[in-house]
Amino acid sequence: MTRSLQNLTGELYLDGRWCRGSGPVFESLAPHDEHRVWQGCAASASDVDDAFVAARKAFDDWADRSFAERATLTRAFATLLEAQAEALARLLAEETGKPLWEARTEVAAMVGKIELSIRANRERTGEHEQATDFGRHVLRHRPHGVVAVFGPYNFPGHLPNGHIVPALLAGNCVLFKPSELTPATAEATVRLWEQAGLPPGVLQLLQGERATGAAIAAHPQLDGLYFTGSQRTGALLHRQFADDSGRILALELGGNNPLIVRAVADLDAAVLDTVQSAFITAGQRCTCARRLFVPRGAWGDAYIERLIAVARTLRIDRWDAEPPPYMGPVISARAADALLAAQQRLLDAGARSLLAMRRLDLGRAFVSPGIVDVSAMAEVPDEEYFGPLLQVIRYDTLDEAIAGANRTRYGLSAGFIGEDAAEYERFRLRIRAGIVNWNRPTTGASGAYPFGGIGASGNHRPSAYYAADYCAYPVASSEAPRMQRASKLPPGVSL
Repeated sequence: MTRSLQNLTGELYLDGRWCRGSGPVFESLAPHDEHRVWQGCAASASDVDDAFVAARKAFDDWADRSFAERATLTRAFATLLEAQAEALARLLAEETGKPLWEARTEVAAMVGKIELSIRANRERTGEHEQATDFGRHVLRHRPHGVVAVFGPYNFPGHLPNGHIVPALLAGNCVLFKPSELTPATAEATVRLWEQAGLPPGVLQLLQGERATGAAIAAHPQLDGLYFTGSQRTGALLHRQFADDSGRILALELGGNNPLIVRAVADLDAAVLDTVQSAFITAGQRCTCARRLFVPRGAWGDAYIERLIAVARTLRIDRWDAEPPPYMGPVISARAADALLAAQQRLLDAGARSLLAMRRLDLGRAFVSPGIVDVSAMAEVPDEEYFGPLLQVIRYDTLDEAIAGANRTRYGLSAGFIGEDAAEYERFRLRIRAGIVNWNRPTTGASGAYPFGGIGASGNHRPSAYYAADYCAYPVASSEAPRMQRASKLPPGVSL
């Protein structure tokens, strides 16, 4: 086992101290060979209570600090993160299975998030004022209080970081519950926050499985929850929060994302964008293309033939293999089983296999890319298959493709490959998605813009640059430095 950060202990971080949880023992296993990466005890309901007490105790001081002070601390975290980037990337790659080159880009994105979040806070939720005859109108923003961040396993560093940083900058105290599949990456990240000098109680790490998350989400002291993960869990949280309008809920969920391809001059360029859309991170990105719309005819036939040939040659190996692989394993053997079962269900329902996904000899969590043609199916399930399983749908007209692309309850990401600007404009105006790309992979998104979707992909609270919006609430004030009598009295009043 490669121990990337020697100070991991498998503990919780509560009120500025590392301690053993009082819940059941659980562990994370490296997907490539299933060795133990981390083991510890989950946070119990009692541990969760203690964390809320500590957060409430820390909140007033943290919220009352100037934004400049909080920004200085986040920059100190960024400096430590940059210094430990390689160690964290190696640990992250080992725990998730993603190739080391990709883990390095994730840690780099975590560093870049700091300055982006500082700028977003100032631009979107800073203090603004307007002079008036009597004084001024002032717009300020206040933190919600104690918020929770539930992190995913596919980007266990970058995605929780995208909630934690803006939440702390706004003055909130944060309870961080990472995925039970990636506790080691979370622990290493929180240790860097501790070294940066964050006061006790401001950020606390609550490791655990479903019971821990349920205890946090149901806690009466919770002011908000920021969740990245599956649509099913997001829907459960939405129902749980439905009767409590006082808590803010930001949901970043999945997608059954379409990619529409038109005939282009450079067929290989179209194939490369498709591979990047469907198979990067072993298909474990919420923005990955799940449905590929290909025109009927000779060009479409040639494109599919070339896509299959390229997908068949993608290098798949463990995270630290040389030469570097394009794909690693999926997160677990259980996830691989689910993908293989999903492929079989599609075939049983009338789909045609173009490139069979198969389990590889490298390990139980390794699968090859799968491509199935579902054009002849009477009804294609509206499901997000979270892995390298791509469904092909042949079409005759662009309007037919757009209508098919919109035939989903999701609305996260959508892509258009084609060189006719008018066609792209038609696609852009008709498609229902929060991320819409042209001749770029569906997985590409800028941290300087919002990130999120509609429908079952979220609840209209996009993250990335817009995370500042849900980390604070606006306070509008009319202020005068001294009392002064109005020059004109309202009707019915005499002084």
